[in-house]
Amino acid sequence: MEIKEILDQISTLSMTYAPKLIGAIAVWIIGSWIIKIFMKRFTKILEKGNTDESLKPFLKSVISILLKVMLVISVLSMLGIQMTSFIAILGAAGLAVGMALSGTLQNFAGGVMILIFKPFKVGDFIDAQGYQGSVSEIQIFNTILKTPDNKTIIIPNGGLSTGAMVNYSSEELRRVDWTVGIGYGDDADKAKEVIARMCNDDKRILNEPKLFIGVSALADSSVNFAVRAWVKAEDYWDVFFALNENVYKTFEKEGLNIPFPQMDVHVHKNE
Repeated sequence: MEIKEILDQISTLSMTYAPKLIGAIAVWIIGSWIIKIFMKRFTKILEKGNTDESLKPFLKSVISILLKVMLVISVLSMLGIQMTSFIAILGAAGLAVGMALSGTLQNFAGGVMILIFKPFKVGDFIDAQGYQGSVSEIQIFNTILKTPDNKTIIIPNGGLSTGAMVNYSSEELRRVDWTVGIGYGDDADKAKEVIARMCNDDKRILNEPKLFIGVSALADSSVNFAVRAWVKAEDYWDVFFALNENVYKTFEKEGLNIPFPQMDVHVHKNE
């Protein structure tokens, strides 16, 4: 092949593909600039809308990735690349990866559901998957709990989003339940009066809903009272422990017995 023919082919190819290449480069530059501007405005919208802090990074990353994928497909189409085959190959590869990472994808989907529907938030105390603790971080694949004794528990979001869960922090008020026993023969009315006085003296116990005190069981060794009081959620444990201590100290002063299991043994001597 002579040099002239080579130059003619180069010239022909340049005339054919140069405009496409220049156009693709221009679209890439302009598209990248538009995506950058859009993401800045999208971030401001999230901040003005008081979006949950744990949801912001996820939304921004997903939107950014989708826009960039669309830009890449547009640029490749301008260069004359047949996208039908490319998308088919990409879909097959995605299916294979999805099957290999099914558990990870389930956790990803669970994280998305948690971030969108918000069954709990950072700082809530929850009971889920056999664990209890305060939510310290909600990640896209896992949720991290801190137990009261400062252990770190990592729970995959897949099971967390589909399993049963108790959120102790979702309501402003909580009911505190005690079982207080007195001995058989003690004055039941006096016991109720003493318990009511102790509860009324504790300002953390609310007047509404009303305090309830009633005999719940005639047990083997004691007459048991069910005591139910309402407090703010953050005061739950302080009030629970405080009344137990006050019952122990006050009942003795008031002449009320706190019974414990006993067994009488009678020995009969045969003559």
